[in-house]
Amino acid sequence: MSQAALARLEGFRSRRIGVVGLGREGVDLVQFLSRWGAKVVVSDAADESSLGTSLESLDHLTVDFLLGNQQGVHLLDCDEVFVSPGVPRTAPVVAEATKAGIPISSATALFFELCSGRIAGITGSSGKTTTTALLGSMLRTAEMPSIVAGNIGIPLLGRLDTITEATWCILELSSFQLDDLQQSPSLGTILNITPNHLDRHPDMEDYIRAKGNLICFQHPGDVAVLNADDAVVRELPHSGQTLEFSLQSAVDGVWLDGDQLMMGGELWVVGSRAPGRVAPKPFLTRDQVPLRGIHNVANALAASAAALAIGCPAESISATIRNFQPVPHRLEIVATVRGVTFVNDSIATSPERSMAALKSFDEPIVLIAGGRDKYLSMEDWARLMGERARAVILVGEAADKISAALASVGSQIPAMRTRSFADAVPAAIELAQDGDVVLLSPGCTSFDEFRDFEARGEAFRLAVRQIERTSDAR
Repeated sequence: MSQAALARLEGFRSRRIGVVGLGREGVDLVQFLSRWGAKVVVSDAADESSLGTSLESLDHLTVDFLLGNQQGVHLLDCDEVFVSPGVPRTAPVVAEATKAGIPISSATALFFELCSGRIAGITGSSGKTTTTALLGSMLRTAEMPSIVAGNIGIPLLGRLDTITEATWCILELSSFQLDDLQQSPSLGTILNITPNHLDRHPDMEDYIRAKGNLICFQHPGDVAVLNADDAVVRELPHSGQTLEFSLQSAVDGVWLDGDQLMMGGELWVVGSRAPGRVAPKPFLTRDQVPLRGIHNVANALAASAAALAIGCPAESISATIRNFQPVPHRLEIVATVRGVTFVNDSIATSPERSMAALKSFDEPIVLIAGGRDKYLSMEDWARLMGERARAVILVGEAADKISAALASVGSQIPAMRTRSFADAVPAAIELAQDGDVVLLSPGCTSFDEFRDFEARGEAFRLAVRQIERTSDAR
């Protein structure tokens, strides 16, 4: 660890440091700051009963907790405040600290300050977790030192002790984690940018700016891996070198040509002074990609381009893709019961992601959709439902908006509402026929009934297992 990093850590000793939000990242941050002698005070709008697991993991530490009924004055006696990604900067507890001139930071920014390894960041409106997992697997296959962490569900700071200068840190990063970042990683991959999180970002321009932070502070020896098919991504400013991936045309990087995944052109490696010129060559066929849907072919291409920028051998890239298993809650086949296949795509928290899922199946679909709206347009999604689905089960707070969108595009698809998510799977099995797919791809967040998309996906799994047990007992 550098002298500057050590000085930063020593600066926490005996200082009062605020942490806003006690999710996974907040717990990791409290543990880390406490280890370096900080006097930590936690502010969370949730009450003690809702934070049981998080509080249990911290019960051996001396921490001040200000829980429930969060107040703007809670952290005004702190020397620095760290804000979790799920907390908007407009929240009074953050806004008042900012107004008082207290330095505001985040666990992600602190990791960038302290990390002695090399960082490969991955962001996008969809596909982040699959691409991050793929890239991490490629480096493991090549036996290159690496860790996978970030928004994928593995906190960052607790991993610092395992990182050396040779370690590649593969980080999935959301727009919330990138929002205030003032440093870009040496390798930044941007998969796509489509409307998302407009319940948190004031407008689309702000969302694009946050995503662009991944590469806008890069230096000439850094590399940006960009989606050549996405006009917004292509135009993002950066000072690094560029590798591209494309489903539509040959690029300097990797692309799809018919049923062949190709690599070639001028290929930049992080830290190099000049690109290597590689003649175009296939490295996989499309049917060797075990992930369903053209969007996952794009994810495989993106991970391949990022791996090339790290210096990963082509053999390790192709072997990893051939053997890769879907990440849970992402077009995950749960079971086939009475000829009906149940697929868990709970990660689909925007209409765009649900549309990608709908396009991934040729079979008739009974779609389970709804949850909490993110202030996104639903008309294109509704139109595609009418083309791809046999019926739709509407759940949660957004049910009325989805129903209105279906009506506005003249869709005649049968739409059934259920009182709660628990009723959705039983309703779907009644509508489904032999050979159909019951697809949970909600197009909305889970926060009306669940703590996160994973809890919603697990509830779907349990409901399917119950139907499976009932069917077996017949």
